[in-house]
Amino acid sequence: MQDILINWTPQETRVAIVENGAVQELHVERTLERGLVGNIYAGKVARVLPGMQSAFIDIGLERAAFLHVADVQVNGVTPRSSFVAARGDAAANGAPQTPIERLVFEGQTLTVQVIKDPIGTKGARLSTQVSIAGRLLVFLPQDDHIGISQKIGSHELREQLRARMGVLAQVPEGAGPQGGFILRTNAEEASDDELSDDIRYLRKTWAAVRAMSFKSPPGSLLHQDLSLVQRVLRDLTHDGTQAVRIDSRIQFEALQKFGQEFTPTSVAKLEHYAGERPIFDLFNIDEEIARALTRRVDLKSGGYLIIDQTEALTTVDVNTGGFVGARNFDDTIFKTNLEAGQAIARQLRLRNLGGIIIIDFIDMTREEHQAAVLAELRKQLARGRTKITVSGFTQLGLVEMTRKRTRESLAHMLCEVCPVCEGRGQVKTPRSICYDILREILREARQFNPKEFRIVASAAVVEMLLDEESQHLAGLSDFIGKPISLQAEASGSPEQYDIVLL
Repeated sequence: MQDILINWTPQETRVAIVENGAVQELHVERTLERGLVGNIYAGKVARVLPGMQSAFIDIGLERAAFLHVADVQVNGVTPRSSFVAARGDAAANGAPQTPIERLVFEGQTLTVQVIKDPIGTKGARLSTQVSIAGRLLVFLPQDDHIGISQKIGSHELREQLRARMGVLAQVPEGAGPQGGFILRTNAEEASDDELSDDIRYLRKTWAAVRAMSFKSPPGSLLHQDLSLVQRVLRDLTHDGTQAVRIDSRIQFEALQKFGQEFTPTSVAKLEHYAGERPIFDLFNIDEEIARALTRRVDLKSGGYLIIDQTEALTTVDVNTGGFVGARNFDDTIFKTNLEAGQAIARQLRLRNLGGIIIIDFIDMTREEHQAAVLAELRKQLARGRTKITVSGFTQLGLVEMTRKRTRESLAHMLCEVCPVCEGRGQVKTPRSICYDILREILREARQFNPKEFRIVASAAVVEMLLDEESQHLAGLSDFIGKPISLQAEASGSPEQYDIVLL
């Protein structure tokens, strides 16, 4: 059974999924970092630019948004494909077949969707082809075909899914247009009930958007991608969820209203938390977040993990540490690896690590131990919803696995690259900096002829030059025939230094 805790503030929403008293997943969304992509507006054509084959659309933002002819839907045809085809046919004159001035006119009201956020001085980019994303499906109300994600590789499976969707997406005669759907990658193993729920939700959402578009003035927001709080009800709540607790009365009431309309089965699990203690203090979640940002994860037995996230992959190293409790060496290693398998599965969910993951378990000589550790790892990983592929042990004794990237990892979301080491994780020693400075002074003494050299560096470097390296500094001063003075800089990086010519 799981509990979902929601900590809501105007600037940030944090969601923790707790299973058996331990935090398994963390989701964070910041108000200022939510983009406009996916938002649907009632727009008004402010200006048509035939020379650029574009139009400026007023959607109620500071800057007018931008609609290119390639993103204008014509007679139900996908805009980009029609534009590419047209461009190919009209290669002689370099212009599309249907110019933008024939498709839109100034003062016209259009339902448009943002496909690219505004950047710098550029306004948002728009499309007239609307798509609404659900958990498993993407709804295309202006199309009528069923597409399958290219990442679902098997041809047989793709055809099976297409046939199932053809049946599930049917609407009774006279009930209005059917609309098209694209199955997302995570719909690969979805049941008919789950797909039907998503179809129902998406059609209901589009009906609400259409109803608003008829009565809203130009510049109105018709639809916004669901907030994290709403996605909790739609995506994260299931039969195994015991309670969804939220610490904001206003959001609790808004969530109730949303749930009654779109996810009625989840509403009964909603609870308003009115306790004096912060909701995240109930399970020490803030401490867990702090620990999830460190490299080292301690195991109960005394062993520990070292988790390093790089550009290409994530590595996990398992160490026995101080654990010597088992009867013999093999058992010690086996028990440490078993515990590590459980901890790794939890850390991957908690930190939301995706892509290629390499796990270096402690070497095991017995094959049954390897099989048991691998089985335990797979069992624990299966508890999450994210698609995972785990291979066996390689010749080098490593376990290779992949985990689908669903969003930014926790570290990338909450942290930035260290300005001191610039992400290297290490800085030069004061002695290395001293020798860099001595070499630089010698280089400049050959080029310039100042009266004096002044070294401006961190306190640790200056102290070393005055103490352990004073002999080398004096020797250099004699060699170049110029005095060298020192000045300590309190702030700044330990690697930063300046050589001032006086």
